[in-house]
Amino acid sequence: MRTPDFFAAIPCIRLRDPLADFLGACDGGVVEYTYLDAVKLAGHSCPTVASAYWLTRQALRELYGDALPERGGLRVEFAAAAADGVSGVIANVVSLLTGAAGEGGFKGLAGRYTRRALLSFSADIPLEIRYTRLDGHGQVDAAAYPARVAADPATGPLMQRCLAGLADADEMRRFGELWQERVRRLLLEHGDDPEVFTIRRRS
Repeated sequence: MRTPDFFAAIPCIRLRDPLADFLGACDGGVVEYTYLDAVKLAGHSCPTVASAYWLTRQALRELYGDALPERGGLRVEFAAAAADGVSGVIANVVSLLTGAAGEGGFKGLAGRYTRRALLSFSADIPLEIRYTRLDGHGQVDAAAYPARVAADPATGPLMQRCLAGLADADEMRRFGELWQERVRRLLLEHGDDPEVFTIRRRS
C-alpha cells in the first residue's frame, strides 16, 4: 500500500487498553495508532480526518501528560448532532482512538471494560468536542479549525474539473498531491498552532 511520504512523519498515538490486556490481544494492552489507521478507517485522508486524529492526540497529551492514556477510559461529547456536517466522520476517528462508543458499543464484562454510551452528540459544550476522564482526573474542551490552513489556489478549480469528468490523468494526480499537501501542512506545520488546534482544560 503506497501512501504519501509524510504519513510516516506524523506521530503515532500510544495508549493502554485494559480490555486488550485482559483478553490477551497485545502485551500489557499497549496499542499504537498511526494516522494511516485513521485513514484506513475513513477510507481517505483529508483535513477533517487529520483534524480528528490530531485533536484527539493533543487532548490525550493534555489529559495524561507523559503517562499512557487509557483507551476506554474517556467519555467524549460532541456539540453537533451526529448527522450534522462531518460530525460522523470525526466521531468515527475519535472512537477508534479513545474506545468511546455510542449505544452500539461493547457492553462490557461483569460491569467492567464498558465502551457503550461513552460517546454522545448535541451536547451543551462551548467547543467542538469535550473529552472527560472517567476516573475524574481531568476534562478538556477542544476544537479544530482546519480552514485556517488554506489550500493551494489551484485546488478548487482542479477539484471541479475532476468531479465534472474533465480532468486528464495529470490533472487528477496534481489535485491529489495538492490535497495531501494541505493535510501535511495542517499536521506537520500547524500541529502546535493554538489558532488551528484549540485545547482548553476545564479541570
